[in-house]
Amino acid sequence: MKILIVDDDQLVCQSLQVLLSREQDMDVMATANNGAEAITCCRDILPDVVLMDIQMPVMDGIQATREIKKEWPQIRIMMLTTFQDEQNIRLAISAGAEGYLIKSTEVSSMAQQLRVLFSGTSVLDADVLKRLMQPQRKGFEELTPRERDIVELVVQGLSNREIAEQLYISEGTVRNTLSIILEKLQVRDRTQLAIYYWRRI
Repeated sequence: MKILIVDDDQLVCQSLQVLLSREQDMDVMATANNGAEAITCCRDILPDVVLMDIQMPVMDGIQATREIKKEWPQIRIMMLTTFQDEQNIRLAISAGAEGYLIKSTEVSSMAQQLRVLFSGTSVLDADVLKRLMQPQRKGFEELTPRERDIVELVVQGLSNREIAEQLYISEGTVRNTLSIILEKLQVRDRTQLAIYYWRRI
């Protein structure tokens, strides 16, 4: 089984390469540090399975999965994710990934799951499945009126200081409330918050 490992963490790539290469039926052909490099590697070595991280610079794992499945639908893609990636996991499903593992999965178990994926069966970590089966977040309905006010001002491009002045609250309150909003909506930063907002209005 020819494997391509894609992760922006060099240590993760090297560790997985060493550990998976010990499996007699597995050959780690290459590693890549972002989605664009992964596409180039697919063109060069045509792997059987890609072990793909989700959040990476240049091109993330979701976009890379979409591009790879479009050009090489026979390549099986296993996303390597964390619990915090629920929204991205759902996007990865739409992109065409057939498997999802948690980064804390033991290598022996990971090897077996890669074999199952290679045989043609979809693989979903039990904990990921449990998370995906939970009702989806209510999104903006969970926010308080004050939190919604802050979101709308963030979307308008205002800084924390400007938001504080407009709402007559302290800059620290804005910062703390914004952290709560990001946690509730499970987005990483102001940019993702704005994208989340515009997709839902």
